[in-house]
Amino acid sequence: MSDSAAKPRPQFRNINITQIARYRLPLAGKVSILHRISGFALFLALPLVLLPLFERSLISEIGFAQFHDFASHPLVKIVLLGLIWAYLHHFCAGIRFLALDLHKGLEKHAAQRSAGIVLVVSLALTVVFGLKLFGVF
Repeated sequence: MSDSAAKPRPQFRNINITQIARYRLPLAGKVSILHRISGFALFLALPLVLLPLFERSLISEIGFAQFHDFASHPLVKIVLLGLIWAYLHHFCAGIRFLALDLHKGLEKHAAQRSAGIVLVVSLALTVVFGLKLFGVF
């Protein structure tokens, strides 16, 4: 008999929409999903929000003043803060994934630790940029 017959086969679970809330995803998996969500948000925001605002700000002094007035609204600042978080999380997680591609930190403990570092660093940088955006300093 071969050894492969004695090994248990891997189990693949199919979860449906009602089981998603109860499914416990590891931290590395959460960072991976957030990486995809942040990338999708940036992909949508770039042509729809960021480039038109950037273009408006470069047209003339009046265009810049209109951009400044628009960006000074608190709801716009919250949207911009969300985009800042998306960029920072996508950047930090991208560096983590590049390290994983180089086979650095593939062990379970190291992967969990690097995922935690990505979350903490991206959120801390978002807080710093958010404080600057809302004029604290």
